[in-house]
Amino acid sequence: MSAAAAPGAVEAGARPSVLFVCVHNAGRSQMAAGFLTALSGGAVEVRSAGSMPAEQINPAAVEAMAEVGIDLRSERPKVLTAEAVQASDVVVTMGCGDACPYYPGTRYEDWALEDPAGQGVEAVRPIRDEIRARVLTLLAELGVPPVDA
Repeated sequence: MSAAAAPGAVEAGARPSVLFVCVHNAGRSQMAAGFLTALSGGAVEVRSAGSMPAEQINPAAVEAMAEVGIDLRSERPKVLTAEAVQASDVVVTMGCGDACPYYPGTRYEDWALEDPAGQGVEAVRPIRDEIRARVLTLLAELGVPPVDA
């Protein structure tokens, strides 16, 4: 009889799936999704959502990401669904509190990051850089080599 897999464990050869969640899905979660998409080279299925999605992506986040060659202009905030959580191997929350549903067998991480809402690009750059570093760590944990670190 085999041992039970750890929560969020990905079967060998399977494409891991990660969901990034913040309240408005307009800043932190969008930047994280942009980095994971770019740095995984498509080796990871990436989703992002918010418990109370904003009307649009934070313009300062879009500008900060454009500075590092990642275009978020076509992205739109999306509502968090139970289906998105259930379909993900790893759920990374960023300040969504109790609004994130919990499902056994899913790996959860909470990244304490400053909220870029209402801040200029100068204040968003350090948040962006911290998210990039955390995404690189997540890739290593998933066993996915970054395409361009």
